[in-house]
Amino acid sequence: MRRRRACPPVPTSEFAGFRFPPEVIILAVRWYLRYALSYRDVEELLAERGIDVDHVTVYRWVRRFTPLLIDAARPCRHTPGDRWFVDETYVKVAGRWTYLYRAVDQSGQVIDVLASEKRDLAAARRFFTRALSHGRRPVEVTTDRAAFYPRVLDEQLPAAHHVDDQYANNPIEADHGRFTARLRPMRGLKRLRSAQTIGSGHTFVQNIRRGHYELGVDADLRNRLTAAFTELTLAI
Repeated sequence: MRRRRACPPVPTSEFAGFRFPPEVIILAVRWYLRYALSYRDVEELLAERGIDVDHVTVYRWVRRFTPLLIDAARPCRHTPGDRWFVDETYVKVAGRWTYLYRAVDQSGQVIDVLASEKRDLAAARRFFTRALSHGRRPVEVTTDRAAFYPRVLDEQLPAAHHVDDQYANNPIEADHGRFTARLRPMRGLKRLRSAQTIGSGHTFVQNIRRGHYELGVDADLRNRLTAAFTELTLAI
């Protein structure tokens, strides 16, 4: 008796099992990451289009699909530059101030973000390990004068020139303002994971709009983000 050849499994869309179509889900996620909106704001905007979605559902969509979109876009991302500006900003999680490590390069691309409960050597190590996974080792790194940065750079980037002069880190400090403005309409974050998701999602949208991904490149600048999210919807 001849055996039947096993067929390869058919890839399952990440949208399988959801009641709403991918276009609605991705629209809600894009609105939330792009604009200074709360989950309830997104619920209201969808209701104006005749789409009845609870704000808790929008929250779950953002949590689930933001990392998937970022992963799908990874092959399209431009390589970061070789001059990095690294700093931390504050985020309130469950009523307590926590830290969000961020880095930008000389062209304004946000390289990575990391939410951390502590501002210490271990957190800085984790952040640089993540940031270096994006494919380029910088020749110059500018930080503030926190005592742990020289040790981390000696360990992970011994050949890089370390700058900690006063005001040298202005590019990343100015960039923090865009993220903190995004947080204002929110009623606070409950978990560190949420801070990481929102931080990563905001960075992702910002980088697309600044042209650091080969996504939506044929669209008008005002429609680049919409075109990019449409492309990514097909990829996940």
